Amino acid sequence: MTETLTKAPAVTADTLAAFSDAFNRHDADALMRFMTEDCIFDAAGGSEIHGARFTGRAAVKAAFEAVFRTFPDAHWGHGRHYVAGGRGVSEWVFTGTHAEGWRIEAEGCDLFEFRDGLIAVKRAFRKERPKQAA
Repeated sequence: MTETLTKAPAVTADTLAAFSDAFNRHDADALMRFMTEDCIFDAAGGSEIHGARFTGRAAVKAAFEAVFRTFPDAHWGHGRHYVAGGRGVSEWVFTGTHAEGWRIEAEGCDLFEFRDGLIAVKRAFRKERPKQAA
């Protein structure tokens, strides 16, 4: 009997667009379906050289949910998505009102690494801007 091995579908620009759509819906469960079990998320801010790092689905999901609580109207607009082999980039403009009342509008991007048709690493980068009144 010959065993058929199925290869995971490659991540495409459309995959990254769907991932971005899940962010804009604030749907952490949907986001995690795009990511590996041992995924890594490096947030745009934090005290380490890579920002704040979250490892594993539970920690990454909690980090995403914290963003949605901190910026209840968070939105990543004007998305452009690119994939080259096992890596990808999403460019966007982040807008949101912080729970403390100030607004942000800043360009940013995510750098991705893929494995087995899923996102293994997401590194977020965002322009640093002064706080704006809401």
